[in-house]
Amino acid sequence: MLEALLKALDGKVEVVLSLDNRMPAPLGMIHDVKIKRVQPSVVHRLKAEIWLARSVAPEDLVLCFGNLPPLFKLRGRAVVFVQNRYLIDDVQLNGFPLRVGLRLAMERLWLSGKMSNASEFIVQTPTMKRLLDIKTQGKVPVRVLPFVAEPSGYVCGEPQPETQNENNYDFVYVASGEPHKNHLRLIEAWCLLAEDGLFPSLCLTLDEARFAALYAKIDVMRQRYGLKITNKGELPHNGILALYENASALIYPSTFESFGLPLSEARQVGLAVLAAELDYVRDVLDPAQTFDPDSPVSIARAVKRYLGVVDMPLKILGAVDFLDMLINKRSS
Repeated sequence: MLEALLKALDGKVEVVLSLDNRMPAPLGMIHDVKIKRVQPSVVHRLKAEIWLARSVAPEDLVLCFGNLPPLFKLRGRAVVFVQNRYLIDDVQLNGFPLRVGLRLAMERLWLSGKMSNASEFIVQTPTMKRLLDIKTQGKVPVRVLPFVAEPSGYVCGEPQPETQNENNYDFVYVASGEPHKNHLRLIEAWCLLAEDGLFPSLCLTLDEARFAALYAKIDVMRQRYGLKITNKGELPHNGILALYENASALIYPSTFESFGLPLSEARQVGLAVLAAELDYVRDVLDPAQTFDPDSPVSIARAVKRYLGVVDMPLKILGAVDFLDMLINKRSS
Protein backbone atom coordinates (compact mmCIF):
# COMPACT_ATOMS: atom_id res chain seq x y z
CA MET A 1 0.00 0.00 0.00
CA LEU A 2 2.88 2.36 0.75
CA GLU A 3 4.44 1.55 -2.62
CA ALA A 4 1.13 2.32 -4.34
CA LEU A 5 0.92 5.70 -2.62
CA LEU A 6 4.47 6.59 -3.64
CA LYS A 7 3.79 5.63 -7.26
CA ALA A 8 0.63 7.75 -7.24
CA LEU A 9 2.61 10.78 -6.06
CA ASP A 10 4.98 10.39 -9.02
CA GLY A 11 7.19 13.30 -8.03
CA LYS A 12 4.29 15.76 -7.72
CA VAL A 13 5.34 16.89 -4.25
CA GLU A 14 8.41 16.69 -2.05
CA VAL A 15 8.29 13.50 0.03
CA VAL A 16 10.17 12.53 3.18
CA LEU A 17 9.81 9.00 4.59
CA SER A 18 10.53 8.21 8.22
CA LEU A 19 11.03 4.43 8.18
CA ASP A 20 11.89 1.81 10.76
CA ASN A 21 15.45 0.72 10.03
CA ARG A 22 14.28 -2.89 9.57
CA MET A 23 11.91 -1.99 6.74
CA PRO A 24 13.34 -2.15 3.21
CA ALA A 25 12.80 0.85 0.98
CA PRO A 26 9.62 0.39 -1.10
CA LEU A 27 10.48 -1.04 -4.52
CA GLY A 28 8.31 1.42 -6.43
CA MET A 29 9.72 4.45 -4.67
CA ILE A 30 10.18 7.61 -6.73
CA HIS A 31 13.79 8.72 -6.98
CA ASP A 32 13.67 12.07 -5.19
CA VAL A 33 12.21 10.73 -1.93
CA LYS A 34 14.26 11.50 1.16
CA ILE A 35 14.48 8.71 3.74
CA LYS A 36 15.11 9.13 7.46
CA ARG A 37 15.90 5.80 9.13
CA VAL A 38 14.82 5.13 12.72
CA GLN A 39 16.42 2.48 14.92
CA PRO A 40 13.88 0.18 16.62
CA SER A 41 14.37 1.42 20.17
CA VAL A 42 12.47 3.69 22.56
CA VAL A 43 15.23 6.31 22.59
CA HIS A 44 15.53 6.51 18.79
CA ARG A 45 11.74 6.53 18.38
CA LEU A 46 11.55 9.47 20.79
CA LYS A 47 14.28 11.27 18.86
CA ALA A 48 12.37 10.69 15.62
CA GLU A 49 9.22 12.19 17.15
CA ILE A 50 11.17 15.24 18.31
CA TRP A 51 12.67 15.61 14.82
CA LEU A 52 9.19 15.40 13.31
CA ALA A 53 7.81 18.11 15.60
CA ARG A 54 10.71 20.41 14.74
CA SER A 55 10.71 19.74 10.99
CA VAL A 56 7.03 19.95 10.03
CA ALA A 57 5.92 23.29 8.62
CA PRO A 58 2.31 24.62 8.73
CA GLU A 59 1.71 23.77 5.06
CA ASP A 60 2.98 20.17 5.38
CA LEU A 61 0.83 17.03 5.36
CA VAL A 62 2.01 14.23 7.63
CA LEU A 63 0.54 10.79 6.91
CA CYS A 64 1.05 8.49 9.90
CA PHE A 65 0.84 5.05 8.32
CA GLY A 66 1.54 3.05 11.48
CA ASN A 67 -1.74 3.50 13.40
CA LEU A 68 -0.38 5.98 15.94
CA PRO A 69 -0.68 9.79 16.05
CA PRO A 70 2.40 11.96 16.52
CA LEU A 71 3.73 12.09 20.06
CA PHE A 72 3.81 15.90 19.90
CA LYS A 73 1.40 18.40 18.38
CA LEU A 74 2.56 19.32 14.86
CA ARG A 75 2.29 22.63 13.07
CA GLY A 76 1.12 20.88 9.90
CA ARG A 77 -1.86 18.60 9.20
CA ALA A 78 -1.45 15.13 10.76
CA VAL A 79 -3.58 12.38 9.20
CA VAL A 80 -3.46 8.99 10.96
CA PHE A 81 -4.27 5.84 8.98
CA VAL A 82 -5.53 3.23 11.48
CA GLN A 83 -5.36 -0.38 10.30
CA ASN A 84 -4.87 -2.29 13.57
CA ARG A 85 -8.24 -3.08 15.15
CA TYR A 86 -6.59 -4.35 18.33
CA LEU A 87 -5.77 -0.73 19.17
CA ILE A 88 -9.37 0.51 19.13
CA ASP A 89 -11.47 -2.55 20.00
CA ASP A 90 -11.96 -3.77 23.58
CA VAL A 91 -10.70 -7.30 22.97
CA GLN A 92 -8.45 -9.30 25.26
CA LEU A 93 -4.75 -9.67 24.43
CA ASN A 94 -4.36 -12.96 26.32
CA GLY A 95 -3.61 -15.07 23.25
CA PHE A 96 -0.47 -13.13 22.33
CA PRO A 97 3.08 -13.74 23.53
CA LEU A 98 3.90 -11.49 26.51
CA ARG A 99 6.12 -9.13 24.50
CA VAL A 100 3.53 -8.63 21.76
CA GLY A 101 0.73 -8.14 24.29
CA LEU A 102 2.75 -5.49 26.14
CA ARG A 103 3.52 -3.68 22.89
CA LEU A 104 -0.15 -3.62 21.88
CA ALA A 105 -1.12 -2.39 25.37
CA MET A 106 1.42 0.45 25.14
CA GLU A 107 0.22 1.37 21.64
CA ARG A 108 -3.36 1.49 22.92
CA LEU A 109 -2.26 3.96 25.59
CA TRP A 110 -0.37 6.01 22.99
CA LEU A 111 -3.36 6.19 20.67
CA SER A 112 -5.80 7.09 23.45
CA GLY A 113 -3.50 9.62 25.10
CA LYS A 114 -2.31 11.40 21.96
CA MET A 115 -5.30 11.24 19.63
CA SER A 116 -5.80 15.00 19.96
CA ASN A 117 -2.50 15.41 18.06
CA ALA A 118 -4.23 14.01 14.97
CA SER A 119 -6.04 16.37 12.62
CA GLU A 120 -8.01 13.47 11.18
CA PHE A 121 -8.22 9.69 11.31
CA ILE A 122 -8.62 7.54 8.20
CA VAL A 123 -10.03 4.00 8.36
CA GLN A 124 -11.11 1.54 5.69
CA THR A 125 -14.54 0.33 6.79
CA PRO A 126 -17.70 1.62 8.52
CA THR A 127 -17.10 -0.87 11.34
CA MET A 128 -13.69 0.65 12.08
CA LYS A 129 -15.23 4.12 11.96
CA ARG A 130 -17.88 3.20 14.52
CA LEU A 131 -15.22 1.83 16.88
CA LEU A 132 -12.93 4.83 16.46
CA ASP A 133 -15.80 7.32 16.84
CA ILE A 134 -16.41 5.81 20.28
CA LYS A 135 -12.75 6.31 21.16
CA THR A 136 -12.54 9.89 19.90
CA GLN A 137 -16.00 10.87 21.22
CA GLY A 138 -16.35 13.07 18.16
CA LYS A 139 -13.35 15.24 19.06
CA VAL A 140 -11.32 14.19 15.99
CA PRO A 141 -13.01 13.55 12.60
CA VAL A 142 -12.89 9.99 11.23
CA ARG A 143 -13.26 9.27 7.51
CA VAL A 144 -13.73 5.98 5.66
CA LEU A 145 -11.33 5.80 2.71
CA PRO A 146 -10.70 2.17 1.75
CA PHE A 147 -7.94 1.64 -0.77
CA VAL A 148 -5.80 -1.12 -2.22
CA ALA A 149 -2.86 -1.04 -4.57
CA GLU A 150 -5.01 -1.93 -7.58
CA PRO A 151 -8.84 -1.91 -7.22
CA SER A 152 -9.71 -3.09 -10.74
CA GLY A 153 -12.05 -6.08 -10.88
CA TYR A 154 -13.42 -5.64 -7.38
CA VAL A 155 -17.19 -6.05 -6.88
CA CYS A 156 -19.13 -6.26 -3.64
CA GLY A 157 -21.63 -8.84 -4.86
CA GLU A 158 -20.95 -12.46 -5.69
CA PRO A 159 -19.14 -12.73 -9.05
CA GLN A 160 -20.81 -14.40 -11.99
CA PRO A 161 -19.90 -18.11 -12.13
CA GLU A 162 -17.34 -18.92 -14.76
CA THR A 163 -15.90 -22.12 -16.12
CA GLN A 164 -13.07 -22.92 -13.72
CA ASN A 165 -9.86 -24.70 -14.57
CA GLU A 166 -8.76 -27.59 -12.40
CA ASN A 167 -7.28 -25.94 -9.30
CA ASN A 168 -4.70 -27.23 -6.86
CA TYR A 169 -6.75 -26.27 -3.80
CA ASP A 170 -10.47 -26.30 -3.02
CA PHE A 171 -9.99 -23.60 -0.40
CA VAL A 172 -7.29 -21.14 0.58
CA TYR A 173 -6.93 -19.14 3.78
CA VAL A 174 -4.48 -16.25 3.47
CA ALA A 175 -3.65 -15.22 7.02
CA SER A 176 -0.91 -15.08 9.62
CA GLY A 177 -1.29 -16.96 12.90
CA GLU A 178 -2.49 -14.35 15.40
CA PRO A 179 -5.28 -15.54 17.75
CA HIS A 180 -8.09 -13.69 15.97
CA LYS A 181 -7.26 -15.44 12.69
CA ASN A 182 -8.99 -18.47 14.23
CA HIS A 183 -7.03 -21.26 12.52
CA LEU A 184 -7.83 -23.95 15.09
CA ARG A 185 -11.62 -23.55 14.68
CA LEU A 186 -11.12 -23.87 10.92
CA ILE A 187 -9.09 -27.07 11.27
CA GLU A 188 -11.61 -28.46 13.75
CA ALA A 189 -14.24 -27.95 11.05
CA TRP A 190 -12.02 -29.84 8.59
CA CYS A 191 -11.85 -32.70 11.13
CA LEU A 192 -15.66 -32.79 11.29
CA LEU A 193 -15.80 -32.91 7.50
CA ALA A 194 -13.33 -35.82 7.52
CA GLU A 195 -15.55 -37.70 9.98
CA ASP A 196 -18.32 -37.37 7.38
CA GLY A 197 -16.04 -38.68 4.63
CA LEU A 198 -15.31 -35.27 3.07
CA PHE A 199 -11.70 -34.23 2.45
CA PRO A 200 -11.58 -30.84 0.67
CA SER A 201 -8.08 -29.51 0.14
CA LEU A 202 -7.02 -26.41 2.07
CA CYS A 203 -3.96 -24.20 1.64
CA LEU A 204 -2.64 -22.02 4.48
CA THR A 205 0.02 -19.29 4.57
CA LEU A 206 1.49 -19.69 8.06
CA ASP A 207 5.07 -18.86 8.97
CA GLU A 208 6.04 -22.17 10.59
CA ALA A 209 8.86 -20.65 12.68
CA ARG A 210 6.93 -17.65 13.95
CA PHE A 211 3.79 -19.66 14.79
CA ALA A 212 5.44 -22.96 15.64
CA ALA A 213 3.00 -24.03 18.38
CA LEU A 214 -0.04 -23.37 16.19
CA TYR A 215 1.51 -25.15 13.23
CA ALA A 216 2.35 -28.17 15.40
CA LYS A 217 -1.28 -28.47 16.57
CA ILE A 218 -2.53 -28.24 13.00
CA ASP A 219 -0.06 -30.87 11.85
CA VAL A 220 -1.21 -33.29 14.59
CA MET A 221 -4.84 -32.93 13.46
CA ARG A 222 -3.81 -33.20 9.82
CA GLN A 223 -2.12 -36.54 10.40
CA ARG A 224 -4.79 -37.89 12.76
CA TYR A 225 -7.67 -37.27 10.35
CA GLY A 226 -5.82 -37.54 7.03
CA LEU A 227 -6.66 -33.94 6.16
CA LYS A 228 -5.59 -32.49 2.82
CA ILE A 229 -3.89 -29.42 4.27
CA THR A 230 -0.90 -27.70 2.68
CA ASN A 231 1.02 -24.81 4.20
CA LYS A 232 2.85 -22.52 1.79
CA GLY A 233 4.40 -20.38 4.52
CA GLU A 234 4.51 -16.61 4.45
CA LEU A 235 4.43 -15.45 0.82
CA PRO A 236 5.25 -12.18 -0.93
CA HIS A 237 2.30 -10.37 -2.46
CA ASN A 238 2.87 -11.77 -5.96
CA GLY A 239 2.96 -15.25 -4.42
CA ILE A 240 -0.40 -14.60 -2.73
CA LEU A 241 -1.92 -13.50 -6.04
CA ALA A 242 -0.59 -16.67 -7.71
CA LEU A 243 -2.11 -18.73 -4.89
CA TYR A 244 -5.55 -17.22 -5.55
CA GLU A 245 -5.24 -18.32 -9.16
CA ASN A 246 -4.78 -21.92 -7.99
CA ALA A 247 -7.75 -22.03 -5.61
CA SER A 248 -11.49 -22.43 -6.07
CA ALA A 249 -12.59 -20.41 -3.04
CA LEU A 250 -11.34 -18.32 -0.15
CA ILE A 251 -12.45 -19.30 3.34
CA TYR A 252 -12.08 -16.60 5.99
CA PRO A 253 -12.88 -17.52 9.64
CA SER A 254 -11.14 -14.51 11.24
CA THR A 255 -13.10 -13.18 14.22
CA PHE A 256 -12.34 -9.52 13.49
CA GLU A 257 -10.43 -7.37 11.00
CA SER A 258 -9.85 -3.71 10.25
CA PHE A 259 -10.36 -4.39 6.54
CA GLY A 260 -9.61 -7.99 5.54
CA LEU A 261 -7.53 -7.37 2.43
CA PRO A 262 -7.69 -11.02 1.20
CA LEU A 263 -11.47 -10.65 0.94
CA SER A 264 -11.23 -7.89 -1.65
CA GLU A 265 -8.25 -9.49 -3.40
CA ALA A 266 -10.07 -12.82 -3.75
CA ARG A 267 -13.13 -11.07 -5.10
CA GLN A 268 -10.97 -9.19 -7.63
CA VAL A 269 -9.79 -12.46 -9.15
CA GLY A 270 -13.30 -13.94 -9.12
CA LEU A 271 -13.00 -16.37 -6.20
CA ALA A 272 -16.05 -17.40 -4.23
CA VAL A 273 -15.76 -16.34 -0.58
CA LEU A 274 -16.93 -18.22 2.51
CA ALA A 275 -16.60 -15.99 5.56
CA ALA A 276 -17.74 -15.24 9.07
CA GLU A 277 -21.13 -13.56 9.39
CA LEU A 278 -19.60 -10.45 10.92
CA ASP A 279 -19.79 -6.73 10.20
CA TYR A 280 -16.27 -6.40 8.82
CA VAL A 281 -17.05 -8.98 6.11
CA ARG A 282 -20.28 -7.29 4.99
CA ASP A 283 -18.42 -3.97 4.93
CA VAL A 284 -16.33 -5.36 2.07
CA LEU A 285 -18.47 -7.92 0.18
CA ASP A 286 -21.41 -10.28 0.11
CA PRO A 287 -20.02 -13.80 0.64
CA ALA A 288 -21.26 -16.96 -1.04
CA GLN A 289 -21.69 -18.65 2.35
CA THR A 290 -21.39 -17.41 5.93
CA PHE A 291 -20.91 -19.10 9.30
CA ASP A 292 -20.42 -18.56 13.02
CA PRO A 293 -16.61 -18.30 13.33
CA ASP A 294 -16.72 -19.66 16.90
CA SER A 295 -18.43 -22.89 15.80
CA PRO A 296 -16.54 -25.61 13.88
CA VAL A 297 -19.93 -27.18 13.13
CA SER A 298 -21.17 -23.97 11.52
CA ILE A 299 -17.99 -23.65 9.44
CA ALA A 300 -18.25 -27.29 8.31
CA ARG A 301 -21.90 -26.83 7.36
CA ALA A 302 -21.06 -23.75 5.28
CA VAL A 303 -18.40 -25.74 3.43
CA LYS A 304 -20.92 -28.52 2.78
CA ARG A 305 -23.47 -26.05 1.42
CA TYR A 306 -20.86 -24.57 -0.89
CA LEU A 307 -19.84 -28.05 -2.09
CA GLY A 308 -23.46 -29.02 -2.64
CA VAL A 309 -23.43 -31.72 0.04
CA VAL A 310 -26.85 -32.16 1.63
CA ASP A 311 -27.01 -32.97 5.33
CA MET A 312 -29.74 -35.40 6.34
CA PRO A 313 -32.48 -33.44 8.11
CA LEU A 314 -33.19 -34.11 11.76
CA LYS A 315 -36.06 -36.60 12.11
CA ILE A 316 -38.68 -35.26 14.50
CA LEU A 317 -40.69 -37.96 16.28
CA GLY A 318 -44.26 -38.02 17.46
CA ALA A 319 -45.11 -39.18 20.98
CA VAL A 320 -46.02 -42.73 19.83
CA ASP A 321 -42.74 -43.19 17.92
CA PHE A 322 -40.76 -41.71 20.82
CA LEU A 323 -42.25 -44.20 23.28
CA ASP A 324 -41.77 -47.06 20.84
CA MET A 325 -38.10 -46.32 20.41
CA LEU A 326 -37.65 -45.67 24.12
CA ILE A 327 -39.27 -48.95 25.17
CA ASN A 328 -37.71 -51.07 22.43
CA LYS A 329 -34.32 -49.32 22.73
CA ARG A 330 -34.28 -48.51 19.04
CA SER A 331 -32.38 -45.57 17.60
CA SER A 332 -33.84 -43.08 15.15
